[in-house]
Amino acid sequence: MSDRSAPAVDRSGAPRVRPATRADLAALVALENASFDGDRLSPRQWRRHLAGSGACVLVAVDDAALLGAAVVFFRRGSRVARLYSMAVASAARGRGVGRALLGAAETEALRRGCRRMRLEVRADNEAALRLYERAGFACIARLERYYEDGADGWRCEKRLD
Repeated sequence: MSDRSAPAVDRSGAPRVRPATRADLAALVALENASFDGDRLSPRQWRRHLAGSGACVLVAVDDAALLGAAVVFFRRGSRVARLYSMAVASAARGRGVGRALLGAAETEALRRGCRRMRLEVRADNEAALRLYERAGFACIARLERYYEDGADGWRCEKRLD
């Protein structure tokens, strides 16, 4: 059975997460544009991340659509992974998509030898902050005027081992 024809959810009801491919590019760009008002990845950046070894792009899918995506960066020689971006389609929120993507990102980071994961999140994104807190992340630094629109952020970190 090919990866594309695998069931859309596993037995626990969680969405299926897989590595993104070039065929996902249009859906990734559409999700990015629908999810963020600024600080967006361009199609060119998506292509680079899909092709490069320093990034892992994961997608959550069902039979009909891309439900969400996560981008994780890895630096050679570092044991810290960076969750650079995560977005969940508005119609898929509340269905465990973010939790599934985050779990898959952590699994990939461990597979690559990382022992910690960091991320930045908007200080006003309460849903994301709750997700990260429940997953064991701690806010370690307030980032004043961090985002393109001047919004503050938080840098969060979790030990993976």
